[in-house]
Amino acid sequence: MRRCRLIFCLLALLPCGASASDALSARQIIERAHIAAGGEAWTRPTSLYLVGTSTFFDGTAETHYDQHEMWRVYPSEKRAAHAADGMVRIRSASNGIVAFDLAFDGRTTWINGEASEEPADSRRWASNFGFGVIRHALDDGYSLTRLPDDSVDGLPSFTVQVRDPNGTETLFGIAKTGYEVLMVGFETPRGWHQRMYSEFYSKPDSAWRQPGLIRLFYNGVKQNEVRWTDFRVGERIEPGVFRVGVSDIGDK
Repeated sequence: MRRCRLIFCLLALLPCGASASDALSARQIIERAHIAAGGEAWTRPTSLYLVGTSTFFDGTAETHYDQHEMWRVYPSEKRAAHAADGMVRIRSASNGIVAFDLAFDGRTTWINGEASEEPADSRRWASNFGFGVIRHALDDGYSLTRLPDDSVDGLPSFTVQVRDPNGTETLFGIAKTGYEVLMVGFETPRGWHQRMYSEFYSKPDSAWRQPGLIRLFYNGVKQNEVRWTDFRVGERIEPGVFRVGVSDIGDK
């Protein structure tokens, strides 16, 4: 009798059958993540402007910026996961004084008002570019692999590996309920980089779902976090925005 009870207990621990989510392929998970994020408007945006606040950490010391902005013009295709492409600019300011201004205009990197010879696949850009590859994960030349499920910030999640046409791998954690992209992780010159996404919101006139909080980690240590309070999608951004002059530094 005791032996029977033991066998029954062991059988009870075995899965009774695959759930619907267990049966999903990596491709199906990415397809659902695209729809949840905003569909075609999200997977193939022309531009994005974000504004909010940011905090940077150095040990236990914190530096807070009351205005943190990003301008982005997206490329039509993406062949390398962790290189700068399209155009991007990130600016941090406090009390109207610009402290940091970094841009890539499609050819040249601009750092605090000065042009640099830094290439698109430099250590800096390779340590930061990576999330956008999920928008192209269903394109020709990409491959997808479903890895063991996990949880991100306590939320059950799928894990999908996206491999770009060059063979570079990026991991994504995608919520099992809602299919939000909760995490991206990839190897960089600075070490293992992860970003955690939460506090998603949308606007009445847009299908776009924007994470309100992004936390960035290198080798498990939080380096900075950004709170995005507003976004604009699809507006024309003049190319001159991405060519940062010295006179812009210290201005509002």
